[in-house]
Amino acid sequence: MAAEQLKSLLQSHIDGDDAQFYSVAMQMAAHEAKLGHGKLAQDLRNLIDKAKSTSASTKPTLLVKPRGELSGLLEVSYPKLTLTDMVLSPTIADRLKRLLKEQIQIQKIRSFGLSPRKKLLLIGLPGTGKTLTASALAGELGLPLFVVRLDNLMTKFMGETAAKLRLIFDAIAQTRGVYLFDEFDSIGSQRGLTNDVGEIRRVLNSFLQMVEQYDSNSLLIAATNHVQILDAALFRRFDDVIEYQLPEPAQIVNLLKNKLAVFKTSRIQWEKAAELANGLSYGDITKACEDAIKDSIIHDREKVTQTDLLNAIKERQAVQQSNLA
Repeated sequence: MAAEQLKSLLQSHIDGDDAQFYSVAMQMAAHEAKLGHGKLAQDLRNLIDKAKSTSASTKPTLLVKPRGELSGLLEVSYPKLTLTDMVLSPTIADRLKRLLKEQIQIQKIRSFGLSPRKKLLLIGLPGTGKTLTASALAGELGLPLFVVRLDNLMTKFMGETAAKLRLIFDAIAQTRGVYLFDEFDSIGSQRGLTNDVGEIRRVLNSFLQMVEQYDSNSLLIAATNHVQILDAALFRRFDDVIEYQLPEPAQIVNLLKNKLAVFKTSRIQWEKAAELANGLSYGDITKACEDAIKDSIIHDREKVTQTDLLNAIKERQAVQQSNLA
């Protein structure tokens, strides 16, 4: 009988049938109790209870896509990216790891009457890793990433945007995931700005109320390049505010090595390349590496050389300077 139960246990695991898995596991625990193995039976029951608790808090609800009106408000993906795929400053990496630990142990934290970190505001220049962080956190937690489509959320009709916002927060409560409000300043701008309109103020007030009442196991992330125009009342609604900076020389070297690891390189002077890339964002440096690789490929070169990389970085620097002009 034990052999049959073991086969059934493995089959239910392969099929992803949690209910059958736990049922068979409990049968095995009961069988051990009948044999007089009381401690083993209790240990099995404890492990089953722990597994159920962990599964309930961390396993994503697999959706092909949001349905109904939500289909126009949310875009869903299932990222495989993790924090190890990113080059982060030690401070930011530590804060994100702390958030992950709290998210993974939600039930344990809640059992003490506390709430885990679940509302995150990411600020900083474009290309510094804010949006990528949302994907990495979703990948680390095995959760779907829902990106809020602000172009469909914002309307000119009184009350309609706030109603759509309520739909999104209802989805956040019902389906655990990572929800990203990118370019958040479009709804979080200061209520006293001269170009503000009544509807935008109402939307911001609605968001403030909803995020204040927010008590879901989902992770809510807002990201903006324009922190200076955010309403001051927003900041205290978030559990953490993380500021992203341009990479420092050591981080640039790590990023260059990381991005060029997929292709052979020849005698790259990493420190010299990093010096030339100073002032570029993570996104710009990534594009420079990709440009160097593509240039090598289309010219049938087997390796990326120092010249290839420096030329690609110079091009990115020129683009940045033209954008600032």
